[in-house]
Amino acid sequence: MKAIPPQPVKQRVFVGFGFGPIQAGLFVSEAFASGNFARLVVAEIDPALVAAVRANTGRLCVNVAGSSGIEVQQVAGVEIYNPTVQSDRTALLAALAEASEISTSLPAVAFYDMGQHSVASLIAEGRRHSKAPACVIYAAENNNHAAEILQEKVEANLAAPLPPGVQFLNTVIGKMSQVVVGTEAIASMGLAPMTPGLDRAFLVEAFNRILISRVRLPGFTRGIEVFIEKDDLLPFEEAKLYGHNAIHALLAYLGAAKGYTNMTELKHDAAVMKIARDAFLNESGAALAKKYAHLNDPLFTEAGYRAYAEDLLERMTNPYLADTIARAARDPRRKLGYHDRIFGTMDLALSQGIVPENMALGGLAGIASLLQQEDVPDIAKDRSCETLSDIEIQHILQWLWAKDAGPHAGEITAWVCRARQRLAS
Repeated sequence: MKAIPPQPVKQRVFVGFGFGPIQAGLFVSEAFASGNFARLVVAEIDPALVAAVRANTGRLCVNVAGSSGIEVQQVAGVEIYNPTVQSDRTALLAALAEASEISTSLPAVAFYDMGQHSVASLIAEGRRHSKAPACVIYAAENNNHAAEILQEKVEANLAAPLPPGVQFLNTVIGKMSQVVVGTEAIASMGLAPMTPGLDRAFLVEAFNRILISRVRLPGFTRGIEVFIEKDDLLPFEEAKLYGHNAIHALLAYLGAAKGYTNMTELKHDAAVMKIARDAFLNESGAALAKKYAHLNDPLFTEAGYRAYAEDLLERMTNPYLADTIARAARDPRRKLGYHDRIFGTMDLALSQGIVPENMALGGLAGIASLLQQEDVPDIAKDRSCETLSDIEIQHILQWLWAKDAGPHAGEITAWVCRARQRLAS
């Protein structure tokens, strides 16, 4: 277990909303490791989690999966408050008033203004009378406009423009993670529970190249120093969605079609890895490099994107990350949306004059996964894709996309239909 380094006391205060693996294994861990914060504060509504961290005097363990094994890292000095408890809410608002860095790490942007004690209302109330000179707020939800959405919700609660000295930042977090639940599962994977006796463990990968919006507050210096600022995050957000997320889903759906249970099994399937690599480099990469060549950023070059793809293919199948096919393939209805990872990549490729035949194979495998997990109107559950007609595939895609279908919907549908014979083989 990695020893806790001595932490010099500074005056900065960090506040995080939600205590999942990204909050714990990225934001809180990096804030702690920096030694730049006097206080680490977390808002969490799960009473069991709050009680466990308090019982362990604010200490917790995070399991970090590298290429050669798992390292257990400790974080200490965490204050945790449940905003639904009045005394905790008061303490949390006081911390928010002093915070120089705040992060939200929630399941989706819809949670920003959900419930009586919403994140947006708490940030608004905490910052309303703040005397802290400046504050940045990292929005870590998987949405290209998360920061703008959160700012809008906070300003709605303020019923006024945001006070000066506050900036909301978008993030591109390519750090894979999961919560492992159950004492048997935790023990079998050789993990340390979050706190002694708790039936939950946080597992994150060692990758740590996190991109954020450029901070534009005069004179402001971040306490979490490791993040990389970019003037325009959108190209890098698209690289994550149409590269990382797309190929991860493609691998999961092809793995499910071949009967695998763990992502690491795919590492040894040359045929599947070739499809993934071709889709990554020749479809996703070629389209993004063509679209963003004018940026002159190393990522959007043939060599840069190849390095990005090879690194991710290795990480996605890392045995120490213990990712399962079922977890990576979950929620196919959302992931098969027109503008999401699979079909969004196909739309991008077609817009750049590139044929997305490998992504189409992933899309068809995704439909097969969908038919095992959800009911589709007028389509029998558990139908195999080989038995679906072109009209039925078209019907499924129209149902999935509803009114979101874009200009390349017809071409995408045709390519998915063509992939049927290839998937069967």
